[in-house]
Amino acid sequence: MKTLKFIVEKHEDGYVAYPLGLKGAVVGQGDTYEEALSDARSAAAFHVETFGSEVFEEESPLLEAFVAEGAVNFA
Repeated sequence: MKTLKFIVEKHEDGYVAYPLGLKGAVVGQGDTYEEALSDARSAAAFHVETFGSEVFEEESPLLEAFVAEGAVNFA
């Protein structure tokens, strides 16, 4: 068993969740926070079962995740 960190985003039409520290695209969704997290956990487990332990980014393990806001200038 391996512990992953997940990002859960709230949108107007529901929630989206995805794990950090995996190679490849793994996303879950749901009408609630819990549904999206559960869906993402299930998708991550399937991803590892399908592609093996090589999908873990072991070289630089994620210790913490932060959300930051910043302005971006563009034309």
